[in-house]
Amino acid sequence: MKWEHIAQARETLSREEGTIIKDWGGKLPIALAFPNTYTVGMSSLGLQSVYGLFNADPRVICERIFWNLTGADRPLLALESQRPVGDFDVLAFTCSFEMDYFHIVEMLRQAEIPLRAVERDETHPLLIIGGPAPSANPLPLAPIFDAFAIGEGEAIIPPLVDLLYEQASASRPQLLAALAEIPGLFIPNLQPVTCNLQPVQRQWVRDLDAYSTTSVVLTRDTEFGDMFLLEISRGCGRGCRFCLAGHWYRPVRERSPEVLLAQAERGKRYRDRVGLVGAAISDYSQIEVLVSGLRELGMKISVSSLRVDPLPEALLEALAESGTQTLTLAPEAGSQRLRDAIRKGVSEEALMEAVDRAAGRFPHLKLYYMVGLPTETEAGVEALVELTLAIKARFPGRLTANVTPFVPKAHTPFQWAAMASQEALERRIAYIKSQLQPTGIEVRSESPAWARVQGVLARGDERVGEVLMRMRRRSLAGWRRACKEVGLKPDVYLQAWPVGESLPWGFIDAGL
Repeated sequence: MKWEHIAQARETLSREEGTIIKDWGGKLPIALAFPNTYTVGMSSLGLQSVYGLFNADPRVICERIFWNLTGADRPLLALESQRPVGDFDVLAFTCSFEMDYFHIVEMLRQAEIPLRAVERDETHPLLIIGGPAPSANPLPLAPIFDAFAIGEGEAIIPPLVDLLYEQASASRPQLLAALAEIPGLFIPNLQPVTCNLQPVQRQWVRDLDAYSTTSVVLTRDTEFGDMFLLEISRGCGRGCRFCLAGHWYRPVRERSPEVLLAQAERGKRYRDRVGLVGAAISDYSQIEVLVSGLRELGMKISVSSLRVDPLPEALLEALAESGTQTLTLAPEAGSQRLRDAIRKGVSEEALMEAVDRAAGRFPHLKLYYMVGLPTETEAGVEALVELTLAIKARFPGRLTANVTPFVPKAHTPFQWAAMASQEALERRIAYIKSQLQPTGIEVRSESPAWARVQGVLARGDERVGEVLMRMRRRSLAGWRRACKEVGLKPDVYLQAWPVGESLPWGFIDAGL
């Protein structure tokens, strides 16, 4: 089994460009773990950025580990050297989504690492995790991890590496005590929430131009394999009440066009297409200058999604010229009342104008909606159907509606809101499908049952961690069984909480 794993890892490496291979002599070995597939992980600019930051330090050797790269029944080995996790001093996870928590538990079992932090000693790697989901609310993973990085990697990784390198021979208690002194690190065993008098301050960088947040390793074995990813801004000033990323990464910061064009020119050695990454691409204050510069470089342009207003003509032209097949817009809700309630700030007039401008330029239009939003009524769901049908009447190409259940997230204005019942979500999604699919509109939706699990993980406490540790594989039956064994009632975490009530994650100071 191990030899098959090694062969597959080497085959994967052979298709990469930019892989960082270092000699292990005298270096601090860090395994960077992504709790999802290789394909998903290599599409993550967060993973790419952290990989580059760690390896930029000559004292560090950082190698990647992915969930289920070669099968759960095989040893968990690093991709670059095919060494086992036990050879590393640090196992650092980067995680964006709560549903990947199940994979974290699987990976630790696969590596034969005790799940509970209190059961590990100096013979085990130090477990650290960062990323928006576990940073916003660390509690569901608090029984498992030694440390949480609260905030942005550029601000936390340099002092973290300094300490880990200097304290390489320290005992586990000594190391944890030292880590607790670093701003932005939460150490559950030393800072129990019930006794935590000092809030943990989210760390963030002021000057994005000082850092390069781009693709580091490129491979065709990923969704974005044909492009060089480039973060142009961070944070969003729109303030949509449901959006974790829009609030967590505040304040809004932008990279200068000059820096971005220099980074894109380096990326052109690998790809002729650049993928622009940011919370609101069309809000970038110098988007026309950037687009013009990229076109002068001869680079094609891609974006994940666009705001309806503004929708710069230069950007639309560049996307069409680049051969973009799909334009993605996110109305989020069907009625103007509900869009105003969630502070989306999109009028139906602006949306229809955007659809008209997309028609004839792009063969596929994708719309993102949420169901179960606070104050949503059946009339709001009917309005969603009516809006989509009106869009279809104006757009001659293929139309897809993605319908996602609303999940309340920590550190957003809706963090106190209730989540709709599974029955209500299923009923509303079924209605939308029954009205849209017969007209030729493709409707994609996420499971309401799993969405409610995500809601528990997003707003849970340490008891949710006990449930996670009892599960062997991710399944609804396993989740329900583990909840019953622990005595946890998921609905408690999904009901409305009084505004102003103390929240489990209140000790995390996001600085909002």
